[in-house]
Amino acid sequence: MEDTQKTELFERMPVPRAVMKLAVPTVLSSLVMVLYNLADTYFVGMLNDAVQNAAVTLAAPLLLAFNAVNNLFGVGSSSMMSRALGKKDYDTVYRSSAFGFYCAIIAGLLFSVAYTVFQRPLLVLLGGTAETLDATMAYARWTVTFGAVPAILNVVMAYLVRSEGSAMHASIGTMSGCFLNILLDPIFILPWGLNMGAAGAGLATFLSSCVACLYFFTLLYFKRGKTYVCIKPSMFGFRKQIVVGVCTVGIPASIQNLLNVTGMSVLNNFTSGFGSDAVAAMGIAQKINSVTVQIALGLSQGIMPLISYNYASGNVKRMKKTFFFTARIALAFLILMEIVYFFGAHIWVGLFMQNPHIVDYGSQFLRGFCLGMPFLAMDFLAVGVFQATGLGKNAFLFAVLRKVVLEIPALFLLNTLFPLYGLAYAQFVAEIILCVAAVIVLARLFRKWEQRYQKPENQSE
Repeated sequence: MEDTQKTELFERMPVPRAVMKLAVPTVLSSLVMVLYNLADTYFVGMLNDAVQNAAVTLAAPLLLAFNAVNNLFGVGSSSMMSRALGKKDYDTVYRSSAFGFYCAIIAGLLFSVAYTVFQRPLLVLLGGTAETLDATMAYARWTVTFGAVPAILNVVMAYLVRSEGSAMHASIGTMSGCFLNILLDPIFILPWGLNMGAAGAGLATFLSSCVACLYFFTLLYFKRGKTYVCIKPSMFGFRKQIVVGVCTVGIPASIQNLLNVTGMSVLNNFTSGFGSDAVAAMGIAQKINSVTVQIALGLSQGIMPLISYNYASGNVKRMKKTFFFTARIALAFLILMEIVYFFGAHIWVGLFMQNPHIVDYGSQFLRGFCLGMPFLAMDFLAVGVFQATGLGKNAFLFAVLRKVVLEIPALFLLNTLFPLYGLAYAQFVAEIILCVAAVIVLARLFRKWEQRYQKPENQSE
């Protein structure tokens, strides 16, 4: 099956328009996801209970760990699908999507069982204390024990749908759950509702993930015969070509997120030594900063199908235009956001908590985080290119460089030199070095690919 509309998008549509068609819905869904994460923090913060707010912060690495599975089967399968589309290999497209879908379900079940069995020692390892442990367990019961499968599956299905160019449908599915979460949060969390506190935020998240999954199942039912996304059990298997193709990209992407969890855990452990106010403030600053992180991530993920398709079909000129157009947009926007965050830090943090001590902590943390924004954009775009073109090794090396070599050692050093406040500047230090490395590696790759694929001057752009 060949869809002429999708071929038009990938091969002939002007690059700026194609990027907007793919990236804008992805960025919007990323922002809505941030909004619903901020909603948890905002409504729990309305309780003016640092313990409840700290519970959401301490459980964050568990939810971030979902992304390791999302990237393994979402990024890996979608990259495989887009590259197979560029080669017109439709059987591989179908089998790659089925592999990603069923493996996501299996992995979600394993994640849920493993957490439930080891929850108490695991939460202590993540920074939980006698003061915060019960509230954290109540939040994680809904988001992890019951919520792992739907939370992972809806994100993986969004990747699969996006890989064929249906970015709008992928975003609608994600956003449908997010909006429901925002509506349910105050009802479940606040005293005038069910008064469940952090546990209520977890329940709202669980229900929203289920609704997002329902949207994607409904979409695939109505688009049957008109979509490359296949979830037929008969197409699921462990063919070497599929497994290797998915895992070559997916495993490095997964390890990258596991390293992010490790980095966040180290950060939370350092912060927890300064009390629940500091933990709550760090969580608020991270959530606010995550708005710009998700914009950069959404842009890099949004253009991945376009990069993958044109790389596989040999149209390096169009692939490069896609990258540079996106990079200009990302850098301009994130520099603007950096200025807004740096000079308005007290205002932004004050929206989530009225405690002056927490606001002072949080504003200092936010200023440190926001300095790395422009550099982060280039790093994410580079990793997006690596994942889209099947260069999992490059993505893995960047992940190790970011966390193991640069950021985690910087956390130890900066916390020693500038206790507590230095923690927020570790990411900035790491991203500067990564940005330089990204520019050098991409320049070499683009030259190599141009030499490999010589396209005529009149090649459609």
